[in-house]
Amino acid sequence: MQTTLHQPAYINTAPSPCFVLDEAKLRRNLELIDSVQQAAGVTIILALKGFSMYSAFPLVREYLSGATASSLNEVKLVNEYMNVKAHTYIPAYQDSDFDEVVERSSHLTFNSWSQWERFGRRAVGRVSCGIRVNPQYSEVATDMYNPCVPGSRLGATRDQLPDQLPEGLEGIHSHTLCENDSYTLERTLDALESRFGSLLHQARWVNLGGGHLMTREGYDTDHLVRILRAFRQKYNVDVILEPGSAIAWQTGVLVSTVLDVFNSQGIDVAVLDTSFAAHMPDTLEMPYKPRILGAYHEPVAGKPTYRLGGMTCLAGDFMGDYSFDEPLAVGDRIVFDDMIHYTMVKTTTFNGVNLPSIGIVNEDQHFRLVRSYGYDSFKDRLS
Repeated sequence: MQTTLHQPAYINTAPSPCFVLDEAKLRRNLELIDSVQQAAGVTIILALKGFSMYSAFPLVREYLSGATASSLNEVKLVNEYMNVKAHTYIPAYQDSDFDEVVERSSHLTFNSWSQWERFGRRAVGRVSCGIRVNPQYSEVATDMYNPCVPGSRLGATRDQLPDQLPEGLEGIHSHTLCENDSYTLERTLDALESRFGSLLHQARWVNLGGGHLMTREGYDTDHLVRILRAFRQKYNVDVILEPGSAIAWQTGVLVSTVLDVFNSQGIDVAVLDTSFAAHMPDTLEMPYKPRILGAYHEPVAGKPTYRLGGMTCLAGDFMGDYSFDEPLAVGDRIVFDDMIHYTMVKTTTFNGVNLPSIGIVNEDQHFRLVRSYGYDSFKDRLS
């Protein structure tokens, strides 16, 4: 069997495939994030688009007072499991559910001036309204995740806005980061201020969006605190951050099992009971190569090396290549690290594959199965 070096004891207790959240690691992240919000005098809220595991929301609520949503379904989840009204941003509101979104929200951001003109009067006085802006500056390298690409549909550029914020429009929302550091934020704020400084002085609150990866090792949180304090004081505004990845960064794994091992045209292949395309889509979209506990991230000469494939029939549903200390065999556990953020929220049942189960390891290191899926979960998405 493959070595279980660095693999926690619960790995063989969990079903496969299974997302497993480590509560102690989540608490450690939340403590750090809370220390930033206290020191900087800002509000940091949970972004459901990155982490919607509502069974963990009781722990999140100990440190964060709110959450941001980008659909009516996310808004309802915030209401039900965070026990608060949502900070809502939806790229385009629908007339049929707009009033319910307003009723369930504390803050509402409009994506464009035309959306404000269409829906603003129905929201003013019921919710705190803001407008998303596009500072036309971003250091995100992957266009799919860059909201400032030419022709972006996300946020209004300066030429699309008036010189005076109209009555009832009291917030500015800017989100152009993706797993960036505080120095990237500092340069981004320079661009934001150069284009929207006069409007920032008129605002009551500024939402600086997500992408602040403050829980990553080496992140300079002291620098982050300094620039947030300075920005807040300069414009006399309430500052809101809504990190996605930072909340659940390095807080858990995806447990999988080897189903088949064979050689294909000189390449050793291992097929798993999980799927990169259906269960870990960011690995193909970003793309990035996930780390595996007890494996070598890059091929090592002389060691057993495998191209890992998912169980769907999509030709590109694979990731390679990893080396191991011992040859892989059917039944071995493969554990992908850091698989809690932007995974569960993006899973699909493509090809009819089951969704991974979801479990939690509590702070005493006891595993608890939270949910498992089967045929009904697949069928309910279809008709």
